[in-house]
Amino acid sequence: MPEFIPRSEQRPIVDTSSRTLDLIYFDLVTLPAGGRDTRRLGLHESLYVVLSGQVDIEVDDIRFEAVGRRADIWEGDADSVYAPVDANVRISARGGPAEVAIAGGICDRRYAPFRVTPEEVDAVNVGSPDTHSQRRIVHLLGQRQNGRCGNLLVSELYAGEGCWSGYPPHKHDTEDGDAETLHEELYHYRFRPETGFGSQITYDDDGPVKILMTRNGDTVLVDRGYHPTVTSPGHRGYIFTILVGKHRRGLIQRFDPAHQHLTKTIPGIDAMREKFK
Repeated sequence: MPEFIPRSEQRPIVDTSSRTLDLIYFDLVTLPAGGRDTRRLGLHESLYVVLSGQVDIEVDDIRFEAVGRRADIWEGDADSVYAPVDANVRISARGGPAEVAIAGGICDRRYAPFRVTPEEVDAVNVGSPDTHSQRRIVHLLGQRQNGRCGNLLVSELYAGEGCWSGYPPHKHDTEDGDAETLHEELYHYRFRPETGFGSQITYDDDGPVKILMTRNGDTVLVDRGYHPTVTSPGHRGYIFTILVGKHRRGLIQRFDPAHQHLTKTIPGIDAMREKFK
């Protein structure tokens, strides 16, 4: 069942030492003006996502300049750089402080580095205010990058005030043809205002229910089970999401049969599923 990592408890936040996830790497890099960070991930392909500020990113001998166009996660879509397995990556903050999220997935093939600009992200709107399920999912590393990377999927989710996401409840912990895929998942939470909070719920078909309170900066690791989330009224929710497929890249979700009928009443569910495949 899920593992809860409170804000700033460890660095890196998730790596190969995780007792819950085998495939995912995750860390946050906060740089002062002129600050630098260098790292090499020997087993993981990775996406360096600028959450705020602007940076230069060098991947081996390829330089990507002025990456990042937003003051924070609430102002526009992300600018990102993909780095292959075992690449030497150097980040340098430009002009002011910056925060960069590093999303990684185990990969056994080396691809070429590339940039994903805000114009190249792929967004889908799901749900509605009246169904209390409104969210916007922005795919940073998704279908558009098929063939250019391994099984790593990265997205940013923006939930409406008091709305559910990951809803209707679904899971992806079994490899089952066209019905379901085996994907590990990581959620990193932010709220606006930062005093906001929400809940992460996980359960199996025949097991106990686990409910976690999520606050700004918390991270939840999901290895199995259904896992809906909810944001409290009066707060906007943000979830930085990493998915890594064990056997294939495209994600196929299996909805809880008890709530399958909701897929026909919540707008955008079919479009959401197609964007992840």
